[in-house]
Amino acid sequence: MNRTQPLVLGIESSCDETGVGIVRGTTLLTNTVSSSMDEHVRFGGVIPEIASRAHLDAFIPTLDAALSDAGVRLDEVDAIAVTAGPGLAGALMVGVCAAKALAVATGKPLYAINHLVAHVGVGLLAPDGGGRAPELPANLGALLVSGGHTEILKINNITDDVVLLGSTIDDAAGEAYDKVARILGLGYPGGPAIDAVARTGNRAAIRFPRGLSQPKYMGTAEEPGKHRYDWSFSGLKTAVARCVEQFEARGEEVPVADIAAAFQEAVVDVVSAKAVLACREHAIKDVLLGGGVAANSRLRELTGQRCTSAGIRLHVPPLGLCTDNGAMVAALGAQLVMAGKEPSGIAFAPDSSLPVTAVSLPA
Repeated sequence: MNRTQPLVLGIESSCDETGVGIVRGTTLLTNTVSSSMDEHVRFGGVIPEIASRAHLDAFIPTLDAALSDAGVRLDEVDAIAVTAGPGLAGALMVGVCAAKALAVATGKPLYAINHLVAHVGVGLLAPDGGGRAPELPANLGALLVSGGHTEILKINNITDDVVLLGSTIDDAAGEAYDKVARILGLGYPGGPAIDAVARTGNRAAIRFPRGLSQPKYMGTAEEPGKHRYDWSFSGLKTAVARCVEQFEARGEEVPVADIAAAFQEAVVDVVSAKAVLACREHAIKDVLLGGGVAANSRLRELTGQRCTSAGIRLHVPPLGLCTDNGAMVAALGAQLVMAGKEPSGIAFAPDSSLPVTAVSLPA
């Protein structure tokens, strides 16, 4: 196996995107994604059974397209990497079974990797598919904001030492966006819909709560509170629902744009503030923003402003690499190969609640 510039095929199927990516070392060759998003719109959220069946239908065409686009044959691949968790159990099973079948058929080593850490690994790909890849900073943090996860991490070593500093204790930020969009009649997915409507609203019109930001949860740097770096969005969602109900009870028109803007401000305010606080108190000088909600314009703007004020460098991958994709899986797989890590074999099982501290599954 080529351990200096390994050709790695990555497979992602943790939710509603079927992704196949191929990298050579830190150079991205292709990132092919098939989404079943349209099949979930009428339900207002991802339906696991529909997602699983969509992965079954899409995997082979997506794999063929990726190999063709990269101009490589399957037998030329040095290793295969697959998302083993976290994610939807049935959806993960489809990708893992496909990866195991390819590994057995080709005799290639298989790496079972963590979906969340892969969002960080994609930041190590060379820009524009070529040139010099960014080096991993000595003090790196990662703020992952998506439909299923909101977490702040400290990356001591991308291949085997990831520390969870804080996370949501209930809804993820993206999940809250979807639920609030449904309340406001904006449809699914909620993130892009609210982001668009909020541009015409007044984010200061309503003051919605910032969960877990009270002193009893925050504590101090010397005596940190239990939830100093954690988030909670369920109360915010309820506050939006009560606000809408009050306007309707008075027979008044619901100011959708203002509510969307105020809701979004509450989310990005507390997310960026706690992330920057965690970075400052853990000597983190570089932070990578990843996950589907990283595409949100206000989150990028406010996080960028606060990082700059705190002397922290913010790194944001291209939009196409922020959402779930096979390239990020291949990128982390390549890091494992280059670090000399042993493959996982084919005896592992996908883990829908795989902790972020488990970068890859052992043999």
